[in-house]
Amino acid sequence: MPTVKNAVTKRTESVKKAGNRDQYFSRAVSKALETLEVLQTEQGPMALNEIARRIQLSKTSTFRLLRTLEGAGCLVSGGWGRYALAPGVYSVVSTQSLARLLRVAMPHLRSLSREHRETVSVAALFDNRVEVIGVVESPQPIRMSNVVGNIVPPNASSLGKVIGAFQTEERREKLLRSYGIWRLTEHTIIDRAQLDREFEQVRQQRFATDREETATGGNCFAVPIYGESTEVSAAISMSLPKGRVHGTKHEKEIVSALQATAEQIAAELRSV
Repeated sequence: MPTVKNAVTKRTESVKKAGNRDQYFSRAVSKALETLEVLQTEQGPMALNEIARRIQLSKTSTFRLLRTLEGAGCLVSGGWGRYALAPGVYSVVSTQSLARLLRVAMPHLRSLSREHRETVSVAALFDNRVEVIGVVESPQPIRMSNVVGNIVPPNASSLGKVIGAFQTEERREKLLRSYGIWRLTEHTIIDRAQLDREFEQVRQQRFATDREETATGGNCFAVPIYGESTEVSAAISMSLPKGRVHGTKHEKEIVSALQATAEQIAAELRSV
């Protein structure tokens, strides 16, 4: 029977091979996931030097990676430069399921972006935040962009709202407390009663919108990726300038395309 370390090593080698074949492969994301896998396996704090050796990066690059993961709330640093997983970081999504989600979702997102020529993203639910884990940018010079690692506002972004809406009241409160309810534009919802109504509407219609709520001049539409028993820990979105949204019919077409893609991703995840 293979050991846990052997299993991690095999997954790491598989990811490296995938990277060699895929021009869209993100080495930074791969190394971040590999780092979390290593720390999960050790189940205790590790020194920077040891982590650098295990993930085969220079100490300088490893330090930047560790500080980024620490800033995102994935790691905590103790004395003598040792790092460990932050409490609860695996309570919602593991690195293995993240890697599986990315592997399944990215080809579909690239296809969706090619068809609509707009930016598409996938985000996942962590312990206290919703974070973007994959992006395919629009090929058009004027576009709405997104960034891997971006923590999205649960009261304003379509990804944050659509994932938050399907959580228990307790977890939704945790997301809102962790990020805060901030006014980002004049259209941002900051009234709590109005926000609760927005979450209820999202649950009923099964998609969320961001109409200049996070960025002036930008619209975004998101749909959930349903897991077992209709649980939601991930979602996909399409972002585009307000001027390229051509009425209600066009909005429905965008949402339908997103929902069809999310259903394909969910079906493949269940079969993996």
